[in-house]
Amino acid sequence: MSAAAPPPPAVVTGAGPARTPEEHRGRHGEVLTDAALAFLGELHRRFTPRRDELLARRAGRRAEIARTGTLDFPASTAHVREGDWRVAPAPEALRDRRVEITGPVDRRMTVNALNSGARVWLADFEDASAPTWENVVGGQVNLMDAHRRRIDFTTPGGRRYELRPEEELATVVVRPRGWHLDERHLRVGDRAVPGALADFGLYFFHNARLLLETGRGPYFYLPKLESHLEARLWNDVFVFAQDYCGIPQGSVRATVLIETITAAFEMEEILYELRDHASGLNAGRWDYLFSIVKNFRDAGERFVLPDRNAVTMTAPFMRAYTELLVRTCHKRGAHAIGGMSAFIPDRRDPRANERAFERVRADKDREAGDGFDGSWVAHPDLVPVARASFDAVLGSRPHQKDRLREDVRVTAADLLAVDSLEARPTREGLVGAVRVGIRYVEAWLRGQGAVTVFGLMEDAATAEISRSQIWQWVDAGVVLDTGEKVTPELVRSLAAEDLADIRAGLGEEAYAAGRWRQAHDLLLRVALDGDFAEFLTLPAYELLD
Repeated sequence: MSAAAPPPPAVVTGAGPARTPEEHRGRHGEVLTDAALAFLGELHRRFTPRRDELLARRAGRRAEIARTGTLDFPASTAHVREGDWRVAPAPEALRDRRVEITGPVDRRMTVNALNSGARVWLADFEDASAPTWENVVGGQVNLMDAHRRRIDFTTPGGRRYELRPEEELATVVVRPRGWHLDERHLRVGDRAVPGALADFGLYFFHNARLLLETGRGPYFYLPKLESHLEARLWNDVFVFAQDYCGIPQGSVRATVLIETITAAFEMEEILYELRDHASGLNAGRWDYLFSIVKNFRDAGERFVLPDRNAVTMTAPFMRAYTELLVRTCHKRGAHAIGGMSAFIPDRRDPRANERAFERVRADKDREAGDGFDGSWVAHPDLVPVARASFDAVLGSRPHQKDRLREDVRVTAADLLAVDSLEARPTREGLVGAVRVGIRYVEAWLRGQGAVTVFGLMEDAATAEISRSQIWQWVDAGVVLDTGEKVTPELVRSLAAEDLADIRAGLGEEAYAAGRWRQAHDLLLRVALDGDFAEFLTLPAYELLD
């Protein structure tokens, strides 16, 4: 194609009306307008080639980690870490972030999250959302409706939920998918548009100007970055998008999840690349553990993690990670946001309810005491619990960025001290990983990205820990507390037992209505294959309707 030829249009495929719920029927056209698709086409043509290069760079860096068995703060960017600079001041809507609620962008969650009393809602197209085409487009419909105050929700029992007054609603911060995922229903020529650009582009195009008119703005969480170069790409996307849509530069604000071990060594560089658009960093604890396993999976016994629930935030290497994050953010004028405790309240069980409250309260007390400016919860009932923890430290102040944590000194060895843990893998932990993995994957294949399993909120990040630990324990030949060696045969036996228990518990009709066999087979595939799948959602995406 010559330089003067018009670019090919984005072509939308695969949105079958039979899968469209009643509330969205006929509304995809409101999202997928010609103008919006032209904008996505421009994003794709300008930025997808760089995205591809950066994904290839990830593979090269992983190979280097496999060769050396270590990481360090990059010498080439020492001038950034030593420089005197700060990120742009936070807009008024993001000054106080003491409680943030997370969840998928379905209609019920949209209303409940906005009404929850949290300061921020992380509207999630990523780990808490299975990217069915209906979830992708329907989520955009819900956000458009929310910003125009035309959204409500009625339960099957007839109870109606509507939005509270504007000043009481949470500020929306959208999390698009990571750079590694494509959106197969949106294509330019023969190439799929990256899911990150699809989610960002549709939301920005339809809502940015309206948000600025109402005193807020287009705010985003950026997931799974592995280097400052990936942050630079996002910054360039923001600059282009603001110019394209006639939005003032600096209107976008982005909070980056530090949820990969490689990004932990480039926190300052990531903020620097986004400094005109940055508002903070978040301690994405679950993906962080998964990243450690993924990157050091063949580095020997030193990096073998024990049971997931035994790796608490008080573990030395996790303390190093979170304290470095707080120090980095406050040094550069950015918010430090804590992670999500997975415990979920149960209104039908007072004892379980109180246990969840106690554990979340302890988690948020620790974060507030360490200097975080806010934190995540996954359920509206936990908003008051987290708020009390931060109110006790912040009082009427919007944050504690003046607490510089200059006492913190973190070395590369501190971040990598996984072998400081005394806990070891157990049979109970292996059984739990198998059971959680099968149940979560089955729900994901049915279009649910966030589900409660055994009293804990599970999403793609926690499921990744389950399957990556199984892989690591098999590969390392781990011996459990029972004396059993973790082998593929043992894992298959446990998975078969669990599948039989599920079938017996559900009954034949309910079992057949689910996707249990597919979930079982996929978990074993990503947990036992010799070649480690970078993300379980990549092969799982091929099975989505």
